Amino acid sequence: MAPKKKAETEKKILLGRPRGSLKMGLVGLPNVGKSTTFNLLSKQAVPAENFPFCTIDPHEARMNVPDERFKWLCEHFKPKSEVSATLTIYDIAGLVPNAHQGEGLGNAFLSHIQAVDGIYHVVRAFESDDIIHTQGEVNPVNDLVTIADELRMKDIQRLEDITVEPEKFTRRGADKQKKAELDILLKILAWVKEDGKWISAGDWKAAEVEVLNSYQLLTAKPVVYLVNMSEKDFIRQKNKHLPKIAAWVKDNLDGPIIPYSAEFEQKLSELPTDEERQNYIKDVGAKCSQIDKVINTGYSALHLLHYFTCGEDEVKCWTIREGTKAPQAAGIIHTDFERGFICAEVYKFDDLKEEGSENAVKAAGKYHQKGKDYEITDGDCVFFKFNVTSSGKK
Repeated sequence: MAPKKKAETEKKILLGRPRGSLKMGLVGLPNVGKSTTFNLLSKQAVPAENFPFCTIDPHEARMNVPDERFKWLCEHFKPKSEVSATLTIYDIAGLVPNAHQGEGLGNAFLSHIQAVDGIYHVVRAFESDDIIHTQGEVNPVNDLVTIADELRMKDIQRLEDITVEPEKFTRRGADKQKKAELDILLKILAWVKEDGKWISAGDWKAAEVEVLNSYQLLTAKPVVYLVNMSEKDFIRQKNKHLPKIAAWVKDNLDGPIIPYSAEFEQKLSELPTDEERQNYIKDVGAKCSQIDKVINTGYSALHLLHYFTCGEDEVKCWTIREGTKAPQAAGIIHTDFERGFICAEVYKFDDLKEEGSENAVKAAGKYHQKGKDYEITDGDCVFFKFNVTSSGKK
């Protein structure tokens, strides 16, 4: 008897629907360095070709995403047009204790956080006589609990409001689809309210994820923790609060943690040249700036990757979710590319860099044609073939 095939490990179905340009929101209690961090990120904004203004308003900024591969491709192809991936950052105000009940700016933050794909949570881990902590003492774990609970309570309020109408609807007429959605919403409400957990910490089925994605609930969003330390602690890479922060994050939401110093980054940003910035880093004994890491970690937290379309006319970086197949990746360029998909001609960035040219990549047998089941991987250079006259029928 032939041995049974080992069951394949099922991939966890990802929450959210990030597509194209990533949107991240900065949250935190007052006086933790949130706005300073936003301003530092805003200074990184470089005019993207198809975005005439990087800073959209005082609390929103769009910037090009740092990617050494993109820079290399632009130098290699010398295209007429260069379009990098972009990141939009929102400085979200209004998060104070009892904000879900209307304290501070109250509900003003709700729509802002709902609109983003993920959250940067700025956590204060520095002492300062000049900057008073709103809770009277620097206690990062208490701050983490405060904001986690505020967002969870806001989700509870919204879920309770959402479930009122489906309950009335299902009482009037036994709509199976509405009843199934109501059951899912009530299960989610119990998870958030009775179990006291974030939605992102759950293991949800495909049908449940479909419902969750339609409501963009706050605790379904991934969180990147930005631990703001003093310059001294950042340089010596030691802070008394870090172990407790790491323990809380691991036990609760298990998101990435980036220790950084807004104080250090501020001083660095005020230096006019890259040479002076590098000299300052060396002189004080630090390793590097963390700003690029903050931006790129936002992408990895959402399981996003980049692929490139390259040529003399244009080099462009595209953002897609892990596991996206070739036709759907083509679809973010134009719907006709997906509808009339024929194949994807693919080679790896590393192979191009190693071989030196597309012709050399082909000669080395590293240039491949891929069909509709191919999953695009990070760093793929792709040329899509499609037929615009295709009816799209299978």
